[in-house]
Amino acid sequence: MARMLKWLGLATLSFVLTGSMVGCVSQEKYNAKALENSALSEQLSSSQKDADTAKAQAAAYKSQVDDLSQRLSSADGLNANLQTQNKDLSSQASALDAKYRDSLNNPPKIEQIIQAGGGSGMALPPELSNALKEFAAANPGIVEFDAARGVVKFKSDVTFATGSAELTSEAKNVIDKFSSILNSAGAAEYELQVAGHTDNVPVTNPATIKAGHLNNWYLSAHRAVSVGTELISHGVNKGRIAVVGYADQRPIADNATSEGRKMNRRVEVLILPTRHTGQAITAGATEKARPAPRQLNKDSAADVKPVLSK
Repeated sequence: MARMLKWLGLATLSFVLTGSMVGCVSQEKYNAKALENSALSEQLSSSQKDADTAKAQAAAYKSQVDDLSQRLSSADGLNANLQTQNKDLSSQASALDAKYRDSLNNPPKIEQIIQAGGGSGMALPPELSNALKEFAAANPGIVEFDAARGVVKFKSDVTFATGSAELTSEAKNVIDKFSSILNSAGAAEYELQVAGHTDNVPVTNPATIKAGHLNNWYLSAHRAVSVGTELISHGVNKGRIAVVGYADQRPIADNATSEGRKMNRRVEVLILPTRHTGQAITAGATEKARPAPRQLNKDSAADVKPVLSK
């Protein structure tokens, strides 16, 4: 009996110890799983946030791409329109340039312009043309003579300083000799057109602009005026002279090269195959004569009210 009770006690103790150990092992596994689940939840939450951020960035990028696509589409349409306009303008410019060059290459003869005793088929009489050829040959650095058109060309790079309309001393000496030919018996009655030309480089030098040459139109006109004024100072009748500025609108060479731009910078004196008589055109013989108007100088008409300036 005593032995039985002893074995029963040992069995009970063993059962209790075994149950306690089983309980301890299950709790540890539970805690480990709990920690593992908590870490996985945090990773899942972080991944979800990353996914949401990536999704927002993707939406923003898509919006930017759509906006750029629309802009490019508009730009392509605008570019196509500009190309069409440019093609049309180029065609018009080519047609005008062809007409201008044809007029240069085929100048009118004297007999086509005036009704005067035949003519030699040259723009000017042989004596005057030969005199101008000799004049140009004696001054090759500053002057050229186009016999077919009756044009004396002054090279602007020698005739003027850069951006200036003031004649150089060399140019003044050459114009003095030129004036002698224009005042000779064979040329004294011809009318003259002095035309200034520039290249296509815009006027940007502050000193040039301050001098009054605001752009190429002003510069070309002012240079023509300087040559015309110099001719008058050497006795050429100012009633024979007209001045005009063409800026860069009538090039004779390609402005894309320095040599071409140099050729385009020039002042031309066109000796017209029309004669200046020095007399005003009068009315017909049957028209009743009218009293001559009072001759008033714009600076001395103080007795006239209101005083008007030209």
